[in-house]
Amino acid sequence: MNAIKKYLKVLNRPSVHYSLGFLTLGGFIAGIIFWGAFNTALEATNTETFCTGCHEMRDNVFQELKTTIHYTNRSGVRATCSDCHVPHNWTDKIARKMQASKEVWGKIFGTIDTREKFQEHRRRLAENEWRRLKANDSLECRNCHNFDFMDFTRQSKRAMEQHSTALASGEKTCIDCHKGIAHHLPDMKGVEGW
Repeated sequence: MNAIKKYLKVLNRPSVHYSLGFLTLGGFIAGIIFWGAFNTALEATNTETFCTGCHEMRDNVFQELKTTIHYTNRSGVRATCSDCHVPHNWTDKIARKMQASKEVWGKIFGTIDTREKFQEHRRRLAENEWRRLKANDSLECRNCHNFDFMDFTRQSKRAMEQHSTALASGEKTCIDCHKGIAHHLPDMKGVEGW
């Protein structure tokens, strides 16, 4: 009981102008406001509107996405840019956002501001994404496509064989076979399996 009284006395002791309790409460409220603003901004950068806000994405890869089953299909389930390019887990998402901040420099300095420049860098950009997906075992794919619920009887013979062996054993991951699933492929000379 003495320890509690001592703690309360410290919290109520005035600083030069405000009590420690007031400063602690103020800091707590400011922290909540900061956290809310941070998460709101984080989620705003995960929208398709944000991703296609620059013409480099809108006129290149987004146009390609529109022609795929990930954009429009019989079930109406659609993947947006962030579904495939931003992990859903918070810590992974923050790491990816920091990694993506490097891409802002490309926008600022006009690295891919024309279709020709984009095509020139396409292979490197694709390889970066393939490497990232390979390293995280195609985590973004698995957020929607769950191996445990695959109905192999509704797959082609080749897909069934690959999914039940290479994918099941961990020898391969989704991106090993499904490059170009949502975007056009670059020149694939020298890429394993092509």
